Amino acid sequence: MTSFKDLNLIPELLQAVAEEGYTSPTPIQEKAIPLLLDGKDVLGCAQTGTGKTAAFTLPILQRLAAEPAIVGKREPRCLILAPTRELAQQIGDSVTAYGRRTAITGTTIYGGVSQGAQARAVRAGVDVLVATPGRLLDLMGQAIVPLNSVRYLVLDEADRMLDMGFLPDVLRIVRKVPLRRQTMLFSATLSREIVELAKELLHEPVRVDVAPSSTTVERVRQVVYHVSRNAKGPLLDRLVAMPDVERALVFTRTKRGANQVVERLNLGPIRADVMHADRGQSAREKSLESFKVGTTRVLVATDIASRGLDVDNITHVINFDVPDEPDAYVHRIGRTARAGAHGLAITLCDREEEGKLAAIEKAIRLKIPEGEMPGKAASGRAGGHAGAKAGAHTPAAPHGHAPAHAHAPVHAHAPAYPAPPAPDAAPARDERHGPGPAPLTASGEEPKKVGRLRQRHPRRR
Repeated sequence: MTSFKDLNLIPELLQAVAEEGYTSPTPIQEKAIPLLLDGKDVLGCAQTGTGKTAAFTLPILQRLAAEPAIVGKREPRCLILAPTRELAQQIGDSVTAYGRRTAITGTTIYGGVSQGAQARAVRAGVDVLVATPGRLLDLMGQAIVPLNSVRYLVLDEADRMLDMGFLPDVLRIVRKVPLRRQTMLFSATLSREIVELAKELLHEPVRVDVAPSSTTVERVRQVVYHVSRNAKGPLLDRLVAMPDVERALVFTRTKRGANQVVERLNLGPIRADVMHADRGQSAREKSLESFKVGTTRVLVATDIASRGLDVDNITHVINFDVPDEPDAYVHRIGRTARAGAHGLAITLCDREEEGKLAAIEKAIRLKIPEGEMPGKAASGRAGGHAGAKAGAHTPAAPHGHAPAHAHAPVHAHAPAYPAPPAPDAAPARDERHGPGPAPLTASGEEPKKVGRLRQRHPRRR
């Protein structure tokens, strides 16, 4: 097995990596680090949670450390662009952790907070600048951030930046960066648009594919409950109350939906918090920190948290709403089973969402297993939601002992699937008068269904 020593990293970085608890590089690190140390442009694709950040951070730090000492004020020599504040902060933390034994300095700038401290940090001089596009353009417009010394450019989660409409901002920024540079573009997926963007920004890049687009993390066990919309809340109550749910991340489609789910969960004994774009930066940081240390057992979020959320030991990801795109599903469930662990992804699917589920199964080339409630006859998907009265289906048996009707094998080391109790196992909950699990019986009523911008960047070299 390859070790970090085999990658020709300097002792300062090897010691920092060891202090972070890592002994062996991941596939993306093993393939990308030698190329980047050799000065190649890289187009990298890897599943979330596979170490993309260290794959570009370590070689950049090593190359910067090998350059002559800077005399006078330091200007950014490396620019790392990230789509969200959370991801930018995590990359900045990695730069600090891995570079602690070098003289390399860095700072992170992002919106949602006052720019004062960030501007002062940049003016004081930095080697590595991690930024979100919006805040960077703001400070560039005020002549606070010079980019004429940048020799290393990284676009992380590039597909997410395109999805969020940042392409025009990214191109404006890249035009201010010298053409003679080393460029790295990393993405969880490599769509046609990403490949085209890479052709514009990278020079003779080496493509590193560790996993194909829309391939789910192998250690994540996946199951689906077919329920009516009204039965999702009561079923979620029971799922998060299971003893093996140590840390659960619940995804909703909308911010309003996230608020409603948290309000419902907090009527019971489970501590839940919410994270979405309407919350202030300090509130989001507080919610994330509480989730990391275990004070909050359940974090409910919109897809803002599906990329770059680096929290260890998330045992369960629950899709309260089926995501609109298969890629979003892949990124959501990639929040669990990180760093070699195993995890469980649960999807609650109502009748209106069947088409989205089918698209996900087609993209990941897997029919997600389903089950039936105890004491209820199996009906499959024929007829839509035969299990709606019960609210859900029983999952496959844990630890590889799959029942005869299982659709897919169960990973031998996956956590046991939390089978909810039968509907009459607990009293109903009155939403107005406090906690207590609600019955899984649903009324059966269904709610009513409610070019890329092409800009050429001049070729370099």
